[in-house]
This record gives sequence, structure tokens and C-alpha cells, in this order.
Amino acid sequence: MHERLLRWASELGFSQIGVAGIDLSEAEPGLAAWLDEGRHGGMQYMARHGLRRTRPAELVPGTLSVITARMDYLPRAALPASAGEHRGWQAIEWQRLADPHAATVSLYARGRDYHKVLRGRLQALADRLAAEVGPFGHRVFTDSAPVLEVELAARSGLGWRGKHTLALARDAGSMFFLGELFVDFAMPPTEPTTAHCGGCSACIDVCPTQAITGPYRLDARRCISYLTIEHDGPIPPELRAALGNRIYGCDDCQLVCPWNKYAQRSALPDFDVRAPFDAPGLLTLWAWSESEFLHHTEGSAIRRIGHARWQRNLAVALGNAWRLTGDAALPRALAAQRAGASDLLAEHIDWALAQRVDPAEGAAA
Repeated sequence: MHERLLRWASELGFSQIGVAGIDLSEAEPGLAAWLDEGRHGGMQYMARHGLRRTRPAELVPGTLSVITARMDYLPRAALPASAGEHRGWQAIEWQRLADPHAATVSLYARGRDYHKVLRGRLQALADRLAAEVGPFGHRVFTDSAPVLEVELAARSGLGWRGKHTLALARDAGSMFFLGELFVDFAMPPTEPTTAHCGGCSACIDVCPTQAITGPYRLDARRCISYLTIEHDGPIPPELRAALGNRIYGCDDCQLVCPWNKYAQRSALPDFDVRAPFDAPGLLTLWAWSESEFLHHTEGSAIRRIGHARWQRNLAVALGNAWRLTGDAALPRALAAQRAGASDLLAEHIDWALAQRVDPAEGAAA
């Protein structure tokens, strides 16, 4: 059955399939501690579901097995690391991060919304399976419910949990999405793989905000992905400079990971980079009206943060660029949108405008 599942999944654009059991009790203490320490930040749904995340049969009554799936998401045009020191996809991303005027959107979000892609294809996989074994109860998930995705992926052999807390595979790095199919019949679980991070601490060392507080320990309250996507309030002032030009998500811990030299390009056009996010500049994106934002992010994961957070993030990035470059076009653009700005945006614009000071007076706060 597993070989047939893998063949069907491959036809749907998935790269790997596994099967996990539903006893995740060993993960409960770690999850409980993470929640008790408040490291989930403002993601109240994490606490609301609590330990239900470790109990698949409570989430979907009748569940006996979980089929796990991996889908690689590097764009088809991405050049591999072997393309050369300055041409591989990782090198290009580092170059973007080093350009204060550029806007950096996390790689996974530059194409179509992965939720839409994976959900539809997982359902198609369920339909194909039903045609083989007969009707069965199931539910499809992809980052859309209280599911311990990395735990299930690790238990089913899709990879291991890296020190940055993401799933890692020897032949694919971490540049992939995970999806799950909860089913009400028992299947033999696939073998887990062993961990291969060894003594490496590159992801911990590179994190701009020190959000990875130790191996396998992430404080979401400091994570740039959390701050620019999930968090709806002011970005803590002490972390704003560390955001640099990152306006949606952060890939640093993945860019530096040695295993990502093996990251695989997607077989699907869905994750090809859309034109507005190919080489965007901060000033270009800052000029978008709300209607332009909605138009350019149609069918994109970016749309979910809304125009208000989008502008908040851009204001911080523009302030960082102003501090680093002294380009007078930056404060002009910021000031032009100060009148009529919401309290949230006005606060970030004011911070951004204060970033460039006379060198004789010392660095900006």
C-alpha cells in the first residue's frame, strides 16, 4: 500500500509520504512547558487547543493512523547551491538581505498560498485511496488546525526535528511544506529517521533576534516570522532594528543550514515567484494602496496579514534602510503617509523617521 500511496502522491506533486501512529504522549511535556512559559506569544489558539494537539483521536474521533506528506517549495527557477558562490538560491537570498532598499518576503510566500495547494492535493490523494480501498473517514490538514506537524513528520520518517524546530530531511533540507491525512483505519507506520544536526549550531547563531533560545527551543515572541505575520500589535522597539528589510517572515535559519544545499525545487508551477515579489523594493511596496495590496496578494498567503500589518512591517524596514543609507527619499515617503495613519502605523512611522541622526549626536534609538 505504501508504494502505491507514494506513486499517487508523486503524481500530485508530493515528494515523500509516511505513516505515523496516533500516540504522541511523549510530546506532551514539551508542549505543555512551551505553553506554560508563554513562548507561543499572542497565538492564543495554541493555548486554547492545549494538549489536544498531541491527541489526534480527540481532534478527529475515530482516527487510527496519520498519513504524512512532504511537498518541496523552492521555485522551479531557483538555482541550486552548486550553481556557484554568488548564483545559488541561498547566495541570492543573502544578497537580498544585505540590500537595505530591497524588500525580503519569505521564500515560501512568493507564490500561491500553500494552504490551497496542499489541501486540494491531499484531498485528491484521499479520493485516490478511497477508490482503492473503499470509502473511509478522513480529514485533511496543512498548518490549519491543532496538529503537531513536525512531530508527526519525524515519527513517520519524513525527516527529523532540526535545532530550529523545523523538519529537516537529508535529501531536501527544510524547504518543504507538510500536510496530513487523518484516517479511520490502521496502517503500518513507516520507520522514523535519525537526527543529523550533530554539533552544528548555525541556525541558533544566525537568528537575528535570538528567538532560538537553545537547541529545539523557539520563543515565538522574538521570532521575526511571528512578529511580521501572527502578531497584530506594535513590534517591540528593541527588536525592530534586527528585522532589517524582512517584511514577511524570515528564512535566515534555513538559509544558513548546511542541509539546505540539498533543498529540492518544486515540481509544481504554483510556487513560482509572482512578479510583484520577484525583486521588490521597499518604496514600491510602501506605495501600494490597500486595493493594490489586495490585488497583488490575491491567492497568496501574504494577504492574510492585511494591509495594516503590511504597512507596519514596511515602516520598520524603511526606518532601518534610512538609518543605514541616509537616502532622503525614504523619510519623504514615510512622512507622506503619516497624516491619517492609524495609531499603530503612526507609531512605527515616527520610529522610522527617528532612525537617522547626526553622527555627532550618536546612534538612533
